Amino acid sequence: MRMKYVLSEVMVGLWRNVTMTVAMVITMAVSLTMLGASGLMYRQVDNMKSTYLENIEVSIFLANDVTEEQRLGLQGQIEADPLVKDLLYEDREEAYARFQEQFADAPDLVNVVGEDALPESFRISLNDPEQYQQIFDRYKDAEGVDKIVDQRRLLDKIFGIINSVQGVALAASLVMAVAALMLVANTIQVAAYSKRREVAVMKLVGASNWFIQAPFVLEAVVAGLVGALIGFGALAGAKTLLLDGSLRDLNELLTPIGWGDVLLMLPLMAGAGALVSAITAWVTLRFYLRV
Repeated sequence: MRMKYVLSEVMVGLWRNVTMTVAMVITMAVSLTMLGASGLMYRQVDNMKSTYLENIEVSIFLANDVTEEQRLGLQGQIEADPLVKDLLYEDREEAYARFQEQFADAPDLVNVVGEDALPESFRISLNDPEQYQQIFDRYKDAEGVDKIVDQRRLLDKIFGIINSVQGVALAASLVMAVAALMLVANTIQVAAYSKRREVAVMKLVGASNWFIQAPFVLEAVVAGLVGALIGFGALAGAKTLLLDGSLRDLNELLTPIGWGDVLLMLPLMAGAGALVSAITAWVTLRFYLRV
């Protein structure tokens, strides 16, 4: 009987202040959408780092005047190096063919660059990509070596930009979360004020604090859960229409976001929306109703 009463009061309370309820749900939805997007972004960057680090290469470009003896000696030294996982030698002809393939959409550039302009090189995959500096120190002064390039330096700049975007997204979600919490607190205060006489009567007849507070707290929880569902729908729509639709070409550059990662955001968003709303409502009632 008590549970039935509490649930009926929740529905009445949500409908009585329907305008503020809608505003609270929308604000929670926007905040939780940004929270879910931030979570997906963090997982995406972690996946990208793992994928790119596994395939990262160190390129040792040989000098134009390198001799066959120097090249073979350097190749044997690299092959015997315990830091090296795989080694690929690329001569000028192979380097030029790869250059033509990479810049097939820029024929003017291909025509300007001759085969002799591209040096021979060794492409090295490391057992541990973090050991690049040791490879660099070991071969930078070797005979026949012109320069050593590590792809990780470029990737570090890219990930630095992405991390900045992550920070901005997280900061924006926190600002929206604060706005949502303030709106939840205000809505609960209005609801409690509209039922102040009923609350006073219940206190006089000895109703427990839980019994008095439960309808208000559940109102906030329901709003949080509905906001989480709307936010999750927005994330799913963004994946379907954008990532798998008009922006699907980005999957060639970025590791794709799977539905498993998107679905993982649903319990996170629902839990955050319900828990934060419940705590905010309970704290508000403690100060407002003094129960």
